[in-house]
Amino acid sequence: MVYHIPALLKESIDGLNIKPDGIYVDVTFGGGGHSMEILKRLKTGKLIAFDQDEDAQMNVPDDNRILFLNQNFRFLKNNLLFNNISSVDGLIADLGVSFHQFDEPERGFTFRQDAPLDMRMNKSGNVTAAILLNTSDEESLADIFYYYGEFINSRRIAREITAARTLKPFTSVSDLIHAVEKLAPHRQEHKFYARIFQSLRIAVNHEIDCLKDLLEQSLSMLKSGGRLVVLTYHSLEDRAVKNFMKTGNFEGKENKDFYGNTETPFRLITRKGITPGEEEIRLNNRSRSARLRIAEKL
Repeated sequence: MVYHIPALLKESIDGLNIKPDGIYVDVTFGGGGHSMEILKRLKTGKLIAFDQDEDAQMNVPDDNRILFLNQNFRFLKNNLLFNNISSVDGLIADLGVSFHQFDEPERGFTFRQDAPLDMRMNKSGNVTAAILLNTSDEESLADIFYYYGEFINSRRIAREITAARTLKPFTSVSDLIHAVEKLAPHRQEHKFYARIFQSLRIAVNHEIDCLKDLLEQSLSMLKSGGRLVVLTYHSLEDRAVKNFMKTGNFEGKENKDFYGNTETPFRLITRKGITPGEEEIRLNNRSRSARLRIAEKL
């Protein structure tokens, strides 16, 4: 079984503008696809790889140029400083879920297989999707589906879930499907369930908060001229990355200096983002929603 096939691999690695003696960070190691390509371009340089999923450790090569840290990337700065690294030449983040996580039924990331409602990227985390569904009040659930799934009927979804759990606590994927299936639009059921699961996965793993922490810390750790390379897979992630690269904040608010020039910490290498071509999507359908953004620290 393939652990993961990275989207836009060449474009991502080219975007790092790798120097053979540089220090680079892959904050989403996964199957090691990006890391292996970085190592090919390094000579005396160093690669620090993060992944909070302990399963990723099986893919780490025996190479003294790589340091693997089984950590959430929101702790980027502390971990780098602890390892005597005060600045880096580039950082890459491939956000979202690996093939491995989707394809292991017991992880509960997909609606396509019945399994426990887990969805934790870090298997030692305390809160699973089932716990979230069984303990959150209706308003909190509505917020999860509104903000993370962009559902206009989020309150109705939350109401169906709270009603269903009074009859039987949520434990499995099928429990959740049965609770909301009457709300799924005809012939768009898969998209509906995908957004339901996306919403819960983001909430379970605090993905947006972690991403914002990562971006802010990357700014302080990148050298001048260092590259920030980020692959996103849905609009919430992409909006945060786009705004941060453009303005240095998540609201996209432009700050101007005394002369009216926009103050920004980055030079945009990609203004609109790069998306996969038809051939890549044909070979790797899961890449279809990927968007690559690259910026260089000023």
